[in-house]
Amino acid sequence: MSNDIFPMIKPLTLGAGARRVRLEHPVILAPLSGVTDLPFRALVKAQGAGLVVSEMIASWAMVRENRNTLRMAEVVAGGGPSSVQLAGCDPAAMAEAAKIAVGLGADLIDINFGCPVKKVAIGQMAGSSLMRDEALAGRILETTARAVDVPVTLKMRMGWDHANLNAPRLARIAEAAGIAMLTVHGRTRQQFYEGVANWDFIAEVKAATSLPVIANGDITSEARAAEALRRSGADGVMIGRGAYGRPWFLRHVIHYLTTGALALPPSLAEEKQILLTHYRAIRAHFGEQAGVRLGRKHVAWYSQGLHGSAGFRARMNRLDSGAAVEALIHDFYDPLIGRGFVRQDEMALAA
Repeated sequence: MSNDIFPMIKPLTLGAGARRVRLEHPVILAPLSGVTDLPFRALVKAQGAGLVVSEMIASWAMVRENRNTLRMAEVVAGGGPSSVQLAGCDPAAMAEAAKIAVGLGADLIDINFGCPVKKVAIGQMAGSSLMRDEALAGRILETTARAVDVPVTLKMRMGWDHANLNAPRLARIAEAAGIAMLTVHGRTRQQFYEGVANWDFIAEVKAATSLPVIANGDITSEARAAEALRRSGADGVMIGRGAYGRPWFLRHVIHYLTTGALALPPSLAEEKQILLTHYRAIRAHFGEQAGVRLGRKHVAWYSQGLHGSAGFRARMNRLDSGAAVEALIHDFYDPLIGRGFVRQDEMALAA
């Protein structure tokens, strides 16, 4: 498809000393509110992701040791590094929260300068709002990096809006503050998740710093991952929505970026077993009632693209018993498996 030279990615070593972290394959699961909970991170990590990142956690809630917040910060044991992402606008609170997260086992701390949600960016003056206050941003980065002995990374956007594309300048501030790696989502805050991610702009950030840079936004296929790397010059990719219902996708991207060959998608029988494992883990972690409710979106994502999936999702959303949902999963998948149905991975190499 191009003159790409494989491998397109190589290992990254972040930080120094005993707590430095080596990313064998910098293909990273993005922090996604309400999605990258512990069961999902554990599954994606087990499937071969290079790094998984927690949901965004409010630093003030971590410092207050809110029970639900501490639960969100649990890390996946074994199989490579895990990162906890923190958000906040108070340097001291961010530093204290980072210490707590490291105490809970985090191998890295990620700082959020990218969240566009009004409650965070406007109400709390955190997330992407910090891209408008470079002095405060710098204090947060430096204070947090000094507070812990693990690598601290930063996730940000291109800027607040297209009149203020200051990510290259913030990259230099981050490097001076002791940040170990940058991830850039190729949109502004004002775009939220609309429009098309601008991978070309990420190249400007890469040129502004000697830090490793990770490209994020619209990476939903192996081809898009390769194109993002070509256009950005980045050192790796971060994948969010592309992993919905496909916890194996990051492994497939790694396979493609290192070999130039596409990995075969799991069979429907294998997919069903992965789904059941995931669904049971959700219920075990959150409890039966909450797990059934929280698991609905994941079950729905797995089923997309399969014959009869709309009806399956409609029936599933009316059930309030995990056992009933599992029975429905069998009833939905087994006839397709029996007929030898093969899912066509429409994402693979799609432009």
